[in-house]
Amino acid sequence: MSKFGDLIDITSPVLLDFFTDWSEASKAMHPVLRDVAAAIGDKGKVIKINVDKNEDLASALRVNGVPTLMIYKNGEMVWRQNGEQDANTLIALMIEYV
Repeated sequence: MSKFGDLIDITSPVLLDFFTDWSEASKAMHPVLRDVAAAIGDKGKVIKINVDKNEDLASALRVNGVPTLMIYKNGEMVWRQNGEQDANTLIALMIEYV
């Protein structure tokens, strides 16, 4: 968990995507997240977290479905949504927290 704390305890926004390799909805988010990362550049981070490989973290954060998207800033969760989102919505949210 300390590594997770290091990831989210920064002043720029961090978009986390909790996904699985077997979920079609998770797979559909891959190109969307690439677009978000490209649009945000160095103003924020986009991090993908495989739920199957990080079960303890997913459980601690109560990730019950995939994809689950969260935005953290300064170590605090500021936004969370289950299900697919479009790139424009995610880019606007990230810019809001820059």
